[in-house]
Amino acid sequence: MAVKQCTGTDRRSVETGLLLGLLNDRGLELIHRITIDMSESVRLVVFRMDARRYALPLAVVERVVWAAEITLLPKAPSIVLGVIDVGGSVLPVFNVRRRFGLPEREIRPTDQFMIAQTTQRSVVLVVDEAQAVIERSPHEITRAAQIVPGLEQIEGVIKLDDGLVLIHDLGRFLSLDEVRTLDEAMRQEVAHAA
Repeated sequence: MAVKQCTGTDRRSVETGLLLGLLNDRGLELIHRITIDMSESVRLVVFRMDARRYALPLAVVERVVWAAEITLLPKAPSIVLGVIDVGGSVLPVFNVRRRFGLPEREIRPTDQFMIAQTTQRSVVLVVDEAQAVIERSPHEITRAAQIVPGLEQIEGVIKLDDGLVLIHDLGRFLSLDEVRTLDEAMRQEVAHAA
C-alpha cells in the first residue's frame, strides 16, 4: 500500500522495464524507476484536474512533459484540441476537461501533457498535474460496474486516505465515431504535411 511520490531522489530499478518521465519545478525531465511486484499489485499514475483526481494504468503512460503549443487539427472531433510533434511523431491532444465535464480553460504553462498509449496510437492528455505513481492490490479497486453499470471511460475507483481517485479507461476515451473522425483528420494532416 505504498505511495511512490514523483521525486528526483527515487532511482530504483524497474522490474517491468517501464520508465516514467516526470518534471520537476525547473522543467527538467526526471526519469523515475519504480520497483513493483507485477503479480500482486496494480500500478497507477495519479493526475489532478482542478480539485479532482484521476488515474491511468502506469503501463499505458509513456511520459509526462510540460505543456507546449498545440497546432489545430481541422475536421477533428471536438474532443481533440489539436496535435503536437513528439520526437517526429504527430500526436493528437485530447481535451480531458471537456470529456470529464469540467470547466474549460486555456492551457497554462504549468499544465502537463501526459503521453499515453492506446491500442491504436499514442495520444496526449492535457492534465493540471501528474501527482504520483501508486500501487495497490487489485482487491482495493471498486470496479465501475459495481458502482453504476454502463459507466463509460471509467474502469474503477480507488480510495486513498485523502479521497477517491477515478481510474480512467483510455481505450474508451473516444467513441467509435470520434475514432473514425480522428483517423480521417490525422490522415489529412499527414497528407497536407507531405
